[in-house]
Amino acid sequence: MTHRKPEKIQRNPPVASVPPTLPDDIRPGQSIELLKELHILTRDGKLNQDSRRKLKQVYHLYQFIEKLLLELGDAGITLADHGAGKSYLGFILYDLFFKGRAKGHIYGIETRPELVQKSQELARRLGFERMSFLNLTVAESAQSAQLPARIDMVTALHACDTATDDAIAFGLQKQARFMVLVPCCQAEVARVLSQHKALSLSRTPLSELWRHPLHTREMGSQISNVLRCLYLEACGYQVTVTELVGWEHSMKNELIMARYTGQKKRAAGQRLHALLTEFGLCELLHTRFTELPDNAPLLPDDPGDQV
Repeated sequence: MTHRKPEKIQRNPPVASVPPTLPDDIRPGQSIELLKELHILTRDGKLNQDSRRKLKQVYHLYQFIEKLLLELGDAGITLADHGAGKSYLGFILYDLFFKGRAKGHIYGIETRPELVQKSQELARRLGFERMSFLNLTVAESAQSAQLPARIDMVTALHACDTATDDAIAFGLQKQARFMVLVPCCQAEVARVLSQHKALSLSRTPLSELWRHPLHTREMGSQISNVLRCLYLEACGYQVTVTELVGWEHSMKNELIMARYTGQKKRAAGQRLHALLTEFGLCELLHTRFTELPDNAPLLPDDPGDQV
């Protein structure tokens, strides 16, 4: 009897696991775990359309901020991010800039305790040791002992209503060298315009610009940002206003960047006073523009001071 040799069972060779290809939007060296935790990437490393928009906005803002951070050097930069929310901006800044440096610290200021706790836990998991998250209002943070006496850069991304003004006041007190602001939902000036609307309508035809409620909100937003820029110039900052991203991504996209020069423009202060008077907003002098210099030197040959 002939015995046949048992046939060998052919098994497929083991297939090496291939790491998923990352979307082209992700920067080299970016923490994938961070992007997943921020829900910018899905668990399998994908980007949906909403996340792609958010990532584009943060990266676009990072391009502006990175240039300013590089000017500050490596001597332990301090940055305060106001109205931090889930701290998208703070984490991205740390991951792309601070993580690769031996010094530097980011402070996230946020009023919602649950978001502060989540950010603290995420920073611990990622090993981002030089990040602190404080449950404070922007106004409270100016007096808090949890922050250093001086802050190099102040950021406020979509800080609502008066939080942007509080961030400016914080930056002035902390002698910030740079402020990067994206204002949002300005309502304070619109409220004051509404209160004095009847008087304004009888006093000046300009009040037609804010007679209707919708125009009141729009004018309030526009005037707020113009006043902020004049205030910063009067306090010694060079101001640039630009667009953060295209209108198709966000309607709140006005980016105000301020660089401290120490050259306080008296003309900017005078124009701020004139606008407050013209629009019936002088009460803001006692709440929003308390650091306005009374006798700031008028700079010679400065085209920005020529009427």
